[in-house]
Amino acid sequence: MEVVSLEELDEEEQLVRRHRKEKKELQAKIQGMKNAVPKNDKKRRKQLTEDVAKLEAEMEKKHKEELEQLKLTSKESKRDFDAVNISNLVLENHPPRISRAQKRRDRKAALEKEQKERIAEAELENLHGARHVEGEKLAQILAARELEIKQVPSDGHCMYRAIEDQLQERESPLTVAALRSRTAEYMQSHMEDFLPFLTNPNTGDMYTPEEFGKYCDDIVNTAAWGGQLELRALSHILQTPIEIIQADSPPIVVGEEYPKKPLILVYMRHAYGLGEHYNSVTWLVNRATENCS
Repeated sequence: MEVVSLEELDEEEQLVRRHRKEKKELQAKIQGMKNAVPKNDKKRRKQLTEDVAKLEAEMEKKHKEELEQLKLTSKESKRDFDAVNISNLVLENHPPRISRAQKRRDRKAALEKEQKERIAEAELENLHGARHVEGEKLAQILAARELEIKQVPSDGHCMYRAIEDQLQERESPLTVAALRSRTAEYMQSHMEDFLPFLTNPNTGDMYTPEEFGKYCDDIVNTAAWGGQLELRALSHILQTPIEIIQADSPPIVVGEEYPKKPLILVYMRHAYGLGEHYNSVTWLVNRATENCS
């Protein structure tokens, strides 16, 4: 069923009314023509009949053409309207253009997802392997000190997160970002203490000052993993010893020259298939309960 708009109905109604008016006017004209010809003048009466028929035919043809033209114009308008609607619909359904920044964010999210998937796979593989053995040893070592592991995410920030967690126990407001920033600043201002311990993995040569600068920039701006050098810098920054407990070696303490109670981290060599990992520690439940009572 074809739907006709109100505007189309108005135009057609106006045309029909005009046609009616014109027909009435023509009938009045014809009547006047008839009155002007005597009834006994057969010749003129015959011509009158032909003229009337011609006038009526011309008007009927004219009205028919005007009506058809109106319908044709309405259809063309409808096609144009539909074309505009279809065009708008195509534009609405067309996917928005993705900016370069969004593409970078999408790539970063994809890489992080892939890393998490690889970590999950590695966890399954190590469930009864080296990771399990290492975990059992660490649990025994920590239990002897009434401690247990406090897990932190393995996202490249684990060492800094473990330090942050230890500092929270001492009501320190330092965040991972702040710890990274201060570590880089300290290492850059004491380059001679750290540069000899960094070598180019491709050449085996000691880092150049430019390479060392890039190394420090990565500490601040990326999820670069922290290690022994960063722990040494943090011990000086915090003026606090940092003890690292391991499964197969005696604990390592950096910053022993400072008299404060050490921060305690757990170093796990086999925690994940992607590399080393640091966790924090907390008191065992029974020890924590005693401290609260």
